[in-house]
Amino acid sequence: MSVREEFDEWAAAGKDRGMEDRHWHTAKDVLARMPVEAGDAVLDLGTGSGYALRALRERGIGRAYGLDGAPGMARNARSYTDDGAVGFLVGDFDALPFADDSLDHVFSMEAFYYAADPHHTLEEVRRVLKPGGTFYCAVNYFAESEQTHAWQDNISVDMTLWSREEYREAFREAGLYVAEQDAIPDREIEIPDAEAFPTDDWDSREAMLDRYRTWGTLLTVGVAP
Repeated sequence: MSVREEFDEWAAAGKDRGMEDRHWHTAKDVLARMPVEAGDAVLDLGTGSGYALRALRERGIGRAYGLDGAPGMARNARSYTDDGAVGFLVGDFDALPFADDSLDHVFSMEAFYYAADPHHTLEEVRRVLKPGGTFYCAVNYFAESEQTHAWQDNISVDMTLWSREEYREAFREAGLYVAEQDAIPDREIEIPDAEAFPTDDWDSREAMLDRYRTWGTLLTVGVAP
């Protein structure tokens, strides 16, 4: 199954709203770090329900573009906003439909690892960013967060599993300066007492703590020269 087919099914089942709820725990911290200014043009790569752009519009960004590989996701996102400055489109991570040096910032939350060619996606991000523009790339599926690795068994599309260092190296190879890298813990998800384990999803409380409190979401920030 392709990424498009997989996430069209998710959109039809309403799972985009569920992703929004779960991702918001750490996404809001990532968005708060973005140095957006009034009038900036921002691309949300793998936009899902479009929640990130709605939040950034509250901070005064100008044009907001949400790109998703699944038509169902883009269609749902359009239905969640009547803001004329926010647009949603279906597109390929490896061929971004934007001119060179045309965007101030790119954001991506829990989507980058679905790119068919992640190195080329980074080159495309570098291409569309203006000098000084930033790429805020957030993922919770990465090598050091071992508790997330089983996610590949639950989805039919291949995912990129990089380490923190591999993310930094790939950003640099694409021509982006690495300005920041941080693991943002999820402090909102409730972790039961040890007596409640094992649960349907977790063998031990320590495993759940490792996933959410120790590693959480990996943020890598790239800056275009």
